[in-house]
Amino acid sequence: MAEIKAPVFPESVADGTIVEWHVTEGQQVNRDDLLAEIETDKVVLEVVAPDNGVVTKIVKQVDDTVESADLIAEFESGASASAAPAVDPNQPAAPVQEKQATDGGEPVQVTDKKDSVEADHKDQSPAVRKAAKEDDVDPKNVEGSGRGGRVTKTDMASPTLKADSGITTDNGSPVAESTGERSEKRVPMTRLRKRVAERLLSASQDTAMLTTFNEVNMKPLMDLRAQYKERFEQRHGVRLGFMSLFIRAATEALKRFPAVNASLDGDDIVYHGYYDIGVAVSSDRGLVVPVLRDTDQMSMAEVESKIRELGGQAQKGKLGLDDMIGGTFTISNGGVFGSLMSTPILNPPQTAILGMHAINDRPMAVDGKVEILPMMYLALSYDHRMIDGKEAVQFLVTIKELVEDPAMLLLDL
Repeated sequence: MAEIKAPVFPESVADGTIVEWHVTEGQQVNRDDLLAEIETDKVVLEVVAPDNGVVTKIVKQVDDTVESADLIAEFESGASASAAPAVDPNQPAAPVQEKQATDGGEPVQVTDKKDSVEADHKDQSPAVRKAAKEDDVDPKNVEGSGRGGRVTKTDMASPTLKADSGITTDNGSPVAESTGERSEKRVPMTRLRKRVAERLLSASQDTAMLTTFNEVNMKPLMDLRAQYKERFEQRHGVRLGFMSLFIRAATEALKRFPAVNASLDGDDIVYHGYYDIGVAVSSDRGLVVPVLRDTDQMSMAEVESKIRELGGQAQKGKLGLDDMIGGTFTISNGGVFGSLMSTPILNPPQTAILGMHAINDRPMAVDGKVEILPMMYLALSYDHRMIDGKEAVQFLVTIKELVEDPAMLLLDL
């Protein structure tokens, strides 16, 4: 007999919540099969089977809070699941009742309704199945607040019935949380969403945040990309995007303005001798910021490949803690959603964040003539306690100059 324990959480993570069990008690599993998922305020951690065997007991149910290395289940290595569950001879049989005769005249025997409900929902978590049996509530008729509409133990405690559940009131109308055009649905915040909210509120309250803006002519970069994107993809197996070019420009600008690549630690200023740039990614679980390490040593192809890899992991909820800690600067691209201009919020303890926005054709004055150019607004939010306005403006102008003349990056100018 072995114990299945929660993973050892890093110091920055106090506890987690079990969001899903992928197995039931008595189920046979193979080594490394996924058993459960634990959501922390940063990532979702997977618990896998240590060996071939059977999950004999589930100790912690869905929605239970667990701490580092807590016992969550018991496991028997090398065991095999029995073909049918053992029957306790002292346990009374499920009550049966006569139903109307079928067309053939034979009576139909059915088990108690509660047992039927439990049997129909083997795919639900143990806690939900238990509540379904005790309260005689069919989970199929309950609005789920969990991931992907999953019904949780909390939902079963105070069930909100779906409008299409088939359950009606005394006057025959369907039961729902609210009806009419002004319907509402109350859903608890996920741990990640709570953590994001706390950090954003802390950044606005605990820093002297200020934002400076500029605009950049994207035509040189767009022409460069159009000219080489096919050869780039053939050579490196990854598409050439704008983000890698901005990361390269930001890295160069960070070298020239070390204060923007620094962080505050109490009364100390920590100047980082490396360049770890986070890229904000929107996922179904919320906003996450995976970090690219040592961007000054990465090629354009390596940057593009890493961005694609981390973005895919973010969408699947597979990012690890190591992927999201320790960044020295952040870039957020609201332009992919059509944002024209915004003031990005700092990602503490970092002291600056760059916001990219949508590319739109606008009339611009060039050498005394009006030309239509693809323009993008750039925003740099920074902590004024650490960075002076002069440094912030010069940093943003440096990025503008490097983007508008990419040859400067190659020539180290």
